[in-house]
Amino acid sequence: MSIWFLLNALLLLWAIWNVSLGISSYSSYIHILLGFAGFLLFIFNWTRNAVFSTIRNAKTRHAKVRLARMSKQIRPYHRWVGSSALVMVVLHGLAIIHLYGFDLTNMKILTGFLASLNMMVLVLSGWYRLLIDPRIRIRKLHIRLGISMFILVAIHFLF
Repeated sequence: MSIWFLLNALLLLWAIWNVSLGISSYSSYIHILLGFAGFLLFIFNWTRNAVFSTIRNAKTRHAKVRLARMSKQIRPYHRWVGSSALVMVVLHGLAIIHLYGFDLTNMKILTGFLASLNMMVLVLSGWYRLLIDPRIRIRKLHIRLGISMFILVAIHFLF
């Protein structure tokens, strides 16, 4: 099993903890649910990275084939899930701006803004790779954007 499975699981548990605290302390919590929905869609897509890592490190051919088949079944939905995550994150951001204003001195808003910009480029790079240029350079960019998205989301949860 890849280290990414563990990191994804830890981030998911942390997100559930943050959401449960947020729902219990705010009277209006639609912004929290929108952000959590976007996060769930992102982490679902990002778990494919863990699957690919596990395929590379698997000892038996049977395990590699099983994981590759599972990933192949999910692949047609990958871009649509990512695009839906972007929509949820944008709605989350609009709800936050409506409730609290756009104050980039607030670290929670700043990290969320940076994460949303990163997600926008991440989704665009995925579609660009599908429709225009499938070179390895774009794939590496897409993976690096996914890693930075993971880190930015974790930092966003800190504040």
